[in-house]
Amino acid sequence: MDFKVADLSLADYGRTEIELAEHEMPGLMAMRERYGAEKPLAGARIAGSLHMTIQTAVLIETLTALGAEVRWASCNIFSTQDHAAAAVAVGPTGTVDAPAGVPVFAWKGETLEEYWWCTQQILDWGTDADGNQRYANMILDDGGDATLLVHLGVEAEKKGEAPDPATATSTEQRIIFEVLQQSLAQSNERWTNVAREIIGVTEETTTGVLRLYDMMREGSLLFPAINVNDSVTKSKFDNKYGCRHSLIDGINRATDVLMGGKIAVVCGYGDVGKGSAESLRGQGARVVVTEIDPICALQAAMDGYQVTTLDDVIETADIVITATGNKNVVSVDQMRRMKQNAILGNIGHFDNEIDMAGLETYPGIVRKNVKPQVDVWTFPEGEGNQIIVLSEGRLMNLGNATGHPSFVMSNSFTNQVLAQVELFTKPQDYPVGVYVLPKHLDEEVARLHLDALGVKLTTLTDEQAGYLGVAVEGPYKSDEYRY
Repeated sequence: MDFKVADLSLADYGRTEIELAEHEMPGLMAMRERYGAEKPLAGARIAGSLHMTIQTAVLIETLTALGAEVRWASCNIFSTQDHAAAAVAVGPTGTVDAPAGVPVFAWKGETLEEYWWCTQQILDWGTDADGNQRYANMILDDGGDATLLVHLGVEAEKKGEAPDPATATSTEQRIIFEVLQQSLAQSNERWTNVAREIIGVTEETTTGVLRLYDMMREGSLLFPAINVNDSVTKSKFDNKYGCRHSLIDGINRATDVLMGGKIAVVCGYGDVGKGSAESLRGQGARVVVTEIDPICALQAAMDGYQVTTLDDVIETADIVITATGNKNVVSVDQMRRMKQNAILGNIGHFDNEIDMAGLETYPGIVRKNVKPQVDVWTFPEGEGNQIIVLSEGRLMNLGNATGHPSFVMSNSFTNQVLAQVELFTKPQDYPVGVYVLPKHLDEEVARLHLDALGVKLTTLTDEQAGYLGVAVEGPYKSDEYRY
């Protein structure tokens, strides 16, 4: 078995935490009980690109329990929990000396070059016993990087040339272009062959979903996709309640500052922003929200937050958190105006919400690493103060902490399992396009998590159901209902 993790000796520690997490993930355990015997994913070769955490380990082992073969990489250079990666590679029946788990290519603190190498490893599956090349035939993505690499590779092979790295607008884009150049030098059909095998992709997060819809509009999408993010039991739970838990966990572990009484700015008031603002207010912070959308701005105002522009509050803010999915939300000029030792972090998927490239190249800037994923950046005298930047502008709740807790991730990952089964077993029902899971499955995911919280549902009478125009067993809401 090929794999690359930081330290296999951490496997026992990881296995203990996986077993504890299983108790907190009733949805995934129900998937094993319900589908384990029939193995609906037998024959599936799943390339997983999603944060390699303890919770993800439970997802991976659920997929294999349903018959799938899996290869895994993280979707962020800082989000891997090394004991989780080791435990998955060793497997529940393997040992450190004889690993028998899933090929994992992930460790905390990857370079960008290593990150894109890992992404390639989950798509190429080596050769079978007869010497035939094997590739993934399903993708489980978070942020869309694995899907993006396949599409860029196919495009380069069609053109017969890869983009020139010298034309890249960021370090990461340059590395991607170099990967494509190297790949094209070895084979002019590698990515075309990969794409031909892919039955579909299930996408976990808002940023990756936006990429999918962009490709669909452009007519460049190569295979069908299920948008898991917009399942109600994902976006209204993982994005909101997960961030409510993990944002302050990350700030506390990184800085250990008191948040009560401080001015905290949350850029963006979508589901992630709502959870982030609520968590900071729960700590006693005076929370200010910035927004571009009048509906979200009105929601924030009626939830009791001050809503203004970042420029209006940047000089008095103690903490600034971006949660927009957009680029250059915090500029270098705004960073220069921040107060001494103000904290700057991002809880959106990519690192370009904060202009880190501009900060890194600012003339005379000095960076001092305090501890892993915590850096003090000092501007030249007279040009700004020193500020604390978390996780190099990447996901600070996973870089500085351990992400969302198991119970809320059970919601999201149960959706992922159902989406993988749906796409893999019913490809004829899904021509190329972007889809969401049907409402009855969304309700079923929620139902699987009620007993653990002691929830008792009221049951409609036949008369009541007829009055509402729904079945007694549901679904209870139209697809347009906003929750």
